[in-house]
Amino acid sequence: MDDQNKNLLLAIVLSSLVMLVWMIFFPPQQPPLEEQMPPVTSSGEAAVPSAAPAEVADQGQSPSQTSSNASAEALAKAPRVKIETPELTGSLSLLGGRIDELKLKSYRETIEPDSPLVTLLRPADQPRPYYILHGWVPAGGLPLDQVPGPLTPWKLEKGATLTPETPVTLIWDNGHGLVFRRTIGVDDKYMFTITQSVENRSGQPVSLAPYGIIVRQGKPDVSGFFILHEGVIGLADGTLEEIKYSDLPDLDLVERERAPAEITDVKESGWIGFTDKYWMTTLIPEKGTPFQEVAKYIPGTEETEIYQAETRLPLVTIQPGAKSTVNTRLFAGAKEWETIRHYQNEEGVDRFIDSIDWGWFYFLTKPIFWLLHHLHALIGNMGWAIIALTLIIKAVLFPLAYKSYVSMAKMKELQPQMEKIKEEAGDDRQKMQKLMMELYKREKVNPASGCLPILLQIPIFFSLYKVIFVTIELRHAPWIGWIRDLSAPDPSSILNLFGLLPFDPPTSGLLAIFSIGILPILLGISMWLQQKLNPAPTDPTQATIMAWMPWVFMFMLGQFPSGLVLYWITNNTITFIQQYLIMRRHGHDPDVLGNILKSIRRKKPEEPKAK
Repeated sequence: MDDQNKNLLLAIVLSSLVMLVWMIFFPPQQPPLEEQMPPVTSSGEAAVPSAAPAEVADQGQSPSQTSSNASAEALAKAPRVKIETPELTGSLSLLGGRIDELKLKSYRETIEPDSPLVTLLRPADQPRPYYILHGWVPAGGLPLDQVPGPLTPWKLEKGATLTPETPVTLIWDNGHGLVFRRTIGVDDKYMFTITQSVENRSGQPVSLAPYGIIVRQGKPDVSGFFILHEGVIGLADGTLEEIKYSDLPDLDLVERERAPAEITDVKESGWIGFTDKYWMTTLIPEKGTPFQEVAKYIPGTEETEIYQAETRLPLVTIQPGAKSTVNTRLFAGAKEWETIRHYQNEEGVDRFIDSIDWGWFYFLTKPIFWLLHHLHALIGNMGWAIIALTLIIKAVLFPLAYKSYVSMAKMKELQPQMEKIKEEAGDDRQKMQKLMMELYKREKVNPASGCLPILLQIPIFFSLYKVIFVTIELRHAPWIGWIRDLSAPDPSSILNLFGLLPFDPPTSGLLAIFSIGILPILLGISMWLQQKLNPAPTDPTQATIMAWMPWVFMFMLGQFPSGLVLYWITNNTITFIQQYLIMRRHGHDPDVLGNILKSIRRKKPEEPKAK
C-alpha cells in the first residue's frame, strides 16, 4: 500500500472516528453539587427559607408556588408599569412587584422581518410563565403577612415608565410600622438594578432577609443537543456550576419529608439563573455579600411543574427608627458577547463571559470567537468573516503544513525505492518494515508528518462548530443569496433541484438525510478534488474507501450549520492550492485531471493467461 495514501486514509478515518466519538459517546459531564433540602410546609409546598442564621423561620407558601396559584383574573387586572429601553419592551406588575413581561427588540423568532419579537418573560396568567420575584423572609416571630410577597399590592411612588433615564420606585406600607420600597432601574442593554429597603417605624426591632427568585413554570423549550448546556447556571466564588433541567432533584412528597434542592454557599461573589441557547436570566447580588444560591424543582404536569433559581441573602435586624437597604442586579436578555464582556470587565460581574457555553475547547473557542467578532465588525458580513478567519488559521498553520507537504512530496519521490523494497522483502513484512525505516532515516523523511495538519484541524473544527452553534452573533446571520442564516443548515435541497421543483423537501425522517443543499455538495467536491492530487491507491479496498469518503462526509455534514460547512469548503480549497503549489515546487507535477479521468474509467479485469 502507498505510504502517502495510507497516511491520508489514516488521518481521514481517525478524524471521522474522533468526531463521532466526541459527538456521541462523550457528552460533557456536569460538576456535582452538594444536595441539601430546605424545609417544606405542612401542605407539602416548598418554602423559601433564609440564607443566613438558623433563627430565621420558614413560614407559609413558596412565593413561586403561591403566585402560580394566583387567579388569572387578579393578575390581569393588576396595574402595570411599562418598560421601554433601546433593547427591551414590556412591563412589570404591581401585584408582587414582579418583572414578568419582557420582549427583545433586536431579535425575532425567525429570519422573516415581520416575525414576532422574541419573548423572554411571561406573566403567570399566560402559558409557561417565566418571571422574577423579589421579597423578604420574616424571622424572629414577624408574621408572614407583614412582609411583601408575590401577591403584595404595591403602589407606584415615583416614575411612570421604566427607562434607562427614569427608574421607578414602588412602595408598600404593611400597616404595622414597616414601610417597604423597591426602586428598579435598567440600563440601555439588559441589566436591571433592584434596590430594596425597609424602614422600621414600629418601635420594636425586626429581623428579616431579602431574596430574589427566578421562576419558570412548565417544561422549558430546549434544543436538546448535548453539546449545549441549557438549565441552571451559576458562579460561586469563581467556580462555575451547571445543572440541566432534567438533573434538578425531584420532590417526592410520599418518600421525602424535606424538599430537595441544590444549595451553594457563596462567600464573596457569584450569580445564578437560567440559561437557554441564546437568552439568559441571572440574579447577581452585590460583590462581597455572602449569600446562598439555590436551584430546585417542584414537580407537576408539563404545564404546571416549576423550576426555581434563588438568591438568599443574609438576615438583617433593623432597630426602631432605622432603615436597611440591599442592592442586587438582574440580567434578563440576550447572551451577546460584547455586552456580557462589558458587564464582566467594566461592571465587575465575575466570570460573566463564561455564561456563554464555550465547551471543552474554551482555550480555542474564546480566541476564535474574539477574532471572528472583530473580523465581522471590520467586514460587515459574517460569511465573509468566516472565510477571512479560515485564511488566518491556514496562515498560522502554514509553517507546519509546509513541512508536511514537503514530506509528502519527498515520499512521492521515494516511491520507486519503496516499490523495490516491497519486491525484495516479498511476504516478509518484518524485513520490509526494517528496510522502510532505514530508507526514511537515510532520506530524513517522517511518513507520519503528513497527518499532523489534518489532526490539528479536528479541535479547530470542533471549536468553530461550538462557536457557530452557541453564539448569538451567528443567529440569523446572512451570507449571500439563499444563505440567510449561517447558524442553520443550507436550506436548498437537491431533492427539489434547489427550488426549481414546486415542493418543499422533507425536514425529518430518513428522506431528509438525502435532502442536502449546495454547500454540502461543494464540500464533497472540494474533498474529492483534494484526493485527486495523487493517483488512486493500487489496493482495491483502500481505493474504494477513499472514493466514498468525500460523499460520506458530504452527507454527515449536510445538516450542520452553513457557517461550519463554509469554513470547511474554504479550508479544503486553500489546502488544495497549498499542496498543489508545494508539490510542484519539489518537482512533482500533480496530474489532477488525469487522476480524475482514471477514477472515472473502469478497467475490465484481465483474463487469465492460458498455460
